[in-house]
Amino acid sequence: MTLRLSKSLAARYPWVTPPFIVSAPMRIMSGPALAVNVSRAGGLGFIGPGAKTQDTLTDLQEATALLKSKSKSPGITLPNTPLPIGVGFQLWSDDLDTAVQGIQLHQPCAAWLFAPRTMQDLFTWIKRIRDASPSTQIWVQIGTVGEAREILNHHHKNNSTSITSPDVLVIQGAESGGHGRATDGMGLMTLLPEIADLVSSSSDAKAKQIPLFAAGGITDARGASAALCLGASGIVLGTRFLASTEARISKGYQNEIVRAGDAAVSTTRTLLYNHLRGTTGWPKEYSPRGVVNRSYVEHCEGRAFEELKREHDEALKKGDEGWGPEGRLATYAGAGVGLIKEVQDAGRIVEEVRKGVLGRVKGEERSML
Repeated sequence: MTLRLSKSLAARYPWVTPPFIVSAPMRIMSGPALAVNVSRAGGLGFIGPGAKTQDTLTDLQEATALLKSKSKSPGITLPNTPLPIGVGFQLWSDDLDTAVQGIQLHQPCAAWLFAPRTMQDLFTWIKRIRDASPSTQIWVQIGTVGEAREILNHHHKNNSTSITSPDVLVIQGAESGGHGRATDGMGLMTLLPEIADLVSSSSDAKAKQIPLFAAGGITDARGASAALCLGASGIVLGTRFLASTEARISKGYQNEIVRAGDAAVSTTRTLLYNHLRGTTGWPKEYSPRGVVNRSYVEHCEGRAFEELKREHDEALKKGDEGWGPEGRLATYAGAGVGLIKEVQDAGRIVEEVRKGVLGRVKGEERSML
């Protein structure tokens, strides 16, 4: 395991302190405060997609203002340009023209692209963003070896042009919260090494250098260290940052993140919560992981959807009481949720994971003497 950043990553993200820790662009819940404070702690924070693409532009504007008010939140000195935070988009639902407008105006250092309806849609997004903001690095989240192979084949077929090729691949394991691969996903332990082998065996020198970031089930230094040992250049935490003071999240939702344990039993992948919330349109390849609650239990027992929907909508009126094992409201969360014990500032989370990883590296070095 090596913690040293590659020359390309060090040049693109000069404020990052190894190991490279990233906060995932969780829809709505990853707002400007979370993204900015992760970057101020020496990581890279991402703003998540909004309910509408225009909301993301508003978040970028707020993040720009937060970054200028350095005295209110001291930390690592960040560059003014490109904007030292990233922004995420769900390609199946976000508006490309609006997204490009925001990226061109605010120049974020990275754009995280996820869940296209087709791979051609992905390549179209990449080209439009590169044309609008050449300094914005393209991060592409994938969850299968097949997706990695298709991206590499496209790269090779287009004579190694960087116009439609990603700068970073985020490898999302089946342990992830939110929306991951529904039926063809694999755990990070085997998925990342297989994709790493595929990338390293490429005949194209540029393709071989694409950094791989690990996502899915990572909540602490142990998971981060394991991912780095698997060959990741950096690690992504999602659910862990739901238990941060900066997360845009209901208290009831956050309490459930801290309460839940035994994730193999207490979480599941299901479209039920999407349907209850009225969230439709996701490509068929994707399904979210969430904490099991009364809605899901009764769904498995055969209760009619119309009745579950009525109970769900009533629970919405209860506020924070609508969450929990006897609640009705969705708690999207990864399989590492049982390792989360408290709510902390985002900067403290970054620092604790970093310190823990460094401690493990030093321990390995001592054991080899």
